[in-house]
Amino acid sequence: MTGAPASAAGGSGATPAPRGGKLGAAAVNQAGLWNIANILTMVRLLLVPGFVMLLLHDGGYDPVWRSFAWAAFAIAMITDVFDGHLARTYNLVTDFGKIADPIADKAIMGAALICLSSLGDLPWWITGVILFRELGITLMRFWVIRHSVIPASRGGKVKTLAQGIAVGMYVLALTGPLATLRFWVMMAAVVLTVVTGLDYVRQAVVLRRRGLAAERAAAMEAVTAAAAVDGVAVARITTDDADGTAEGTAEPLAESVGERVAGSRGPAEAER
Repeated sequence: MTGAPASAAGGSGATPAPRGGKLGAAAVNQAGLWNIANILTMVRLLLVPGFVMLLLHDGGYDPVWRSFAWAAFAIAMITDVFDGHLARTYNLVTDFGKIADPIADKAIMGAALICLSSLGDLPWWITGVILFRELGITLMRFWVIRHSVIPASRGGKVKTLAQGIAVGMYVLALTGPLATLRFWVMMAAVVLTVVTGLDYVRQAVVLRRRGLAAERAAAMEAVTAAAAVDGVAVARITTDDADGTAEGTAEPLAESVGERVAGSRGPAEAER
């Protein structure tokens, strides 16, 4: 009995260590959230209202203000490219980034499409097709996320690039041949939107089928393993009669096995 207890002396007790560990973990999590990839994502989110105000300023037909709106849209598209690349390259992927990044992408694109259609520059059916596809694919990702994650395809990346170029050309007040060119660029973007959307649907159906098949196989393996354990237990009890303990343990186990068998055969046959 030399020395005071750790709890009384406050020396090497276990209480200070966990407290410090929690503070350290919180500091690490906070530092991980505020990384360059997430900051670019938040900048893109903040650009959405600014872009809308610039595009709709003075009725939405001032070429100068539309040029400012195009600059904001271009910055948003550039940050979309860099934040994902930085997150993957430097292992900066966070739960916030996984949620905020697609929201920011769809927010800036959806705002641009709706504003352009409200101004009469872009047909509403184009806006409807693109927004329906983006919303549908997002919901489909949640539908299959329990089984697997739908990876971003090369066609999806080309689609995003085509949409960005087409919408950017519509944001600018173009006339003459450039106005005709932007229409065909938008048509190409719409075709890519539909084709890649159908491909995502196919991937989602395949992944869900594989996931359900894997779950059924795992359930069958669990049932087989449980049956094997029951068989081994019964065999050990019936053969282990070296002392008087086997007879005492065999009865309750036999009753439990009998109850399971009776339950599987049905109430009528179990009463016989």
